[in-house]
Amino acid sequence: MTIQLIIDGGADVPKEMMDKYGVLSVALNLHFDDEQLKTDNLDLPTFYDKLKRSSSLPRSSAPSPYDFYEVYKKVDPEKPILVLAISGGVSSTYDSAVMGADMLLEEEPDRKIKVINTKTASCGIALLIHEATTRMEEGYEWNQLVTHMENRAEKVTTLFVLKTLENLIKGGRLDRVKGAIAKTMNIKLILRASLEEGKIEVSEKVRGNKKAIRRFIEQVGEYASNLEDQVIAMSHVNSAERGRTILNDIKEKYKFKDSLFVEMGPLIATYTGESAIVIAFFRD
Repeated sequence: MTIQLIIDGGADVPKEMMDKYGVLSVALNLHFDDEQLKTDNLDLPTFYDKLKRSSSLPRSSAPSPYDFYEVYKKVDPEKPILVLAISGGVSSTYDSAVMGADMLLEEEPDRKIKVINTKTASCGIALLIHEATTRMEEGYEWNQLVTHMENRAEKVTTLFVLKTLENLIKGGRLDRVKGAIAKTMNIKLILRASLEEGKIEVSEKVRGNKKAIRRFIEQVGEYASNLEDQVIAMSHVNSAERGRTILNDIKEKYKFKDSLFVEMGPLIATYTGESAIVIAFFRD
């Protein structure tokens, strides 16, 4: 590829896509009590085991600007760099990526580097990687690609459906009493990344898992109508069979051209919990 693509630990991109296009990643940090682990060094079985044995959720922290700078320095100076960072509405990772780029440009002012706040996470960034590599293969040059991807990042819709509230309660993002009542009433949450800032917000509260999935699928059509030429991306938390069933139902209803399917990494799974499903697509 003529342009180097870089993501971070808040992205969930299929390994075959990472390898095919030489995409680089900068890890985030997860803190289990006194133990700090990098997202790229934490395999999923170990992560799930640690999560189940812990009474509280691990804390996450962004990479430092120097972490990004070190990765940037590995790239051929003649190769432009495009960074697709996890939403600035949920992490300071984007800010670190920008500061790391400034460090690089202080030393090498002729370098071409652009950091985009994707306003999404997980498979939403996989969708943007797919978009970027498709346009690069079509011959988009640097300035054209940057402009296109800035516009595309503004059009990503990211929806989450949670099967359990346990992680939200553990993480202090849902009051324990309210959480206990919600669990008793079998309340399921449908979340979204806000269109303006990419912050995670509750879209709907639905009673019962089947109703939640039905509304989750219905919401796709409320954001976009012309989907036959589009790709949809999905990530799941340790729930491949369930995820593929939902994805097939979505594709049957909306006739997406193609799909991306990936298991969610430790960072986002920390907050969504077991069996969560995330989808991303471009809205009208």
